[in-house]
This record gives sequence, C-alpha cells and structure tokens, in this order.
Amino acid sequence: MENSPQKPRTNGALLAALIIMTGLAGVSSYLYFDQKKVSENQEVTISERVEELSTTRVKLDSISTALDAKIAEVQKLGGDVTELQKVKAQLEEDRASLRRGNRVSIAKYETKIKQYEAFLIEKDTLIANLQRENVTLATNVKVLDEENTGLKTERQRLSDSVATIATQNQELSTKVTRAAALKAQNVKVFAVSSKGKVKEDDAYKAKRLDKIKLVYTLLDNPLTREEPKEVFVRVLDPSGAVVSDMANGSGTFTVDGNETIYTTKQTVNYTSNGQNVELLYTRGIPYKPGKYTVELYSEGFRIGAGEFAVR
Repeated sequence: MENSPQKPRTNGALLAALIIMTGLAGVSSYLYFDQKKVSENQEVTISERVEELSTTRVKLDSISTALDAKIAEVQKLGGDVTELQKVKAQLEEDRASLRRGNRVSIAKYETKIKQYEAFLIEKDTLIANLQRENVTLATNVKVLDEENTGLKTERQRLSDSVATIATQNQELSTKVTRAAALKAQNVKVFAVSSKGKVKEDDAYKAKRLDKIKLVYTLLDNPLTREEPKEVFVRVLDPSGAVVSDMANGSGTFTVDGNETIYTTKQTVNYTSNGQNVELLYTRGIPYKPGKYTVELYSEGFRIGAGEFAVR
C-alpha cells in the first residue's frame, strides 16, 4: 500500500522522454532535408562554374588561333608585328592562369576577352590597309618595271646608235688616215758592189750583190702633214720569209694590229713636193738565188712595193 503513489511519477518521465525524442527526430529530419538542398545547390554551382571555365578557355583558344593568323598575315604583308606579339604573349599568360584555375574571376576574363576581340578587329583594319598598300605598291612596281624596260630598250637603241656612229667614225677616221698616208711610186732596187758601183739589171749575180740601193718617189698628198715620217722596209726572200738581222738594224713594227718584222727603216722629212728618197741596205751574208719582193710601210699602211731578182 505504501508503494502505490510512485506510479504517476514514472509515467510522467516516459512522456517527457518521448516528447524530447520526437523533437529531436523532427530537428534531424529538417537538418537532413536542408543539407540535401545545400548539396544540390553546390552541385549546380560547380557545374555552372565548370561550364563557364570551359567556355572561357574555348574563347581564349579561338583568340589565340586568330592572333597567330593575324601575325602570319601581317608578316607576309611586310608590316610590324611587335604589338601583335606582345598581345599574344599576354594571352598565353591568361590561358596558363585559367588552366591553373586559382581563384579565377570569370568576369575579369570576360572583360579581357572583349579587349582581345576589339584588338583583333582593329588589326583586321590594319591588314586591310596593308593589303591595299601592297596592291598599290605592286601596281607601281609593275609600272616602274615597264618604264624601266622601256628605258632599257631606249638605252640599248641609243647604245646601238652610238656604237654604229663610233664604227662609222672609226671607218671614216681610217679612210681619212689612209687617204693621208704616204704613197711611194717608182720603187726600184739597184745592186751596189763592194767597190760602190751601182748597177741596174733584171737579175743580179749574188757574188756581186754586196748592198742594195732602194730608190722611190713620195707622191704629193695635200692631206699628209709635212713632218718626219718613219718608213719601214721589208725585203722578202723567194720563200716569203723576211730578210732580217736584228744586229744590223732589223726590228718589229705593227701593221693592222699585228706585230711584224722589218728588214730596215729610215726617217724621211716629208715635204709634199714629190721628193725622191734613197736607202742603202747592207745584208752581210750572200743572197740566195730567186725573186725578192720589197715592201714599204709608214704609219701602219703599206705605201708601195718593188722587186728584184738574184741569179
């Protein structure tokens, strides 16, 4: 009978515990659903972030490709690519920073992308100007080439004309010089014996031919200057060889640009009055039998000839 009053107290404690557990269950349920909502929101945010980063990376890659094309085009057109290369270097830094993903501000990259796009548009204008300049330059070069070709043709024509005139002048000068050359006439050869006796014959005996005496007349020529003239004598033996002895006055002179041996020479004071000239030549060795030719030259021209025979 004494224990019966304690029952109501026990029932009250159970009720209180039940109430507390019910509350905790409600709070736990609320927290679970709230956490789930937060996780879902975080997943959405991360997905959106990844998409934004991917889009930004694609835009930067596209700008990089466009910049490479612009640099190549400007270089091809001969323009300055310094500024383009600086912007390309900055773009590569931005791409590297984006790949690292450290506290990336998408808004900041969007601003940069707009700046890069504006820069590309600006360079499109530069490239268009360079293209026009190159077309103009190519046109000018073509015109200059045509003018240069015309000038070359004209210069060649003038050069040909000058060459023709020079040739004509040379020919005229040669004709004038030839016309002014001495003319030897009546060229005769006499035999001179060891005793100084002069003899004229159709053929001379070799043993009596110690010296030859050459006699000729220089014709009057008003074109020829009156001055000392060198006359070269060539005596050709029956075989056509020049009779010469370098120790006895022979030497060489030039005829028609060729060096030729002469037998002997003399200086004549030309007076333009049909003067007669004599020349004495001593060979020193006997003459071979046969026909000999005597040629006279002055100022590069053959002025006369004669002959004699030895038996």
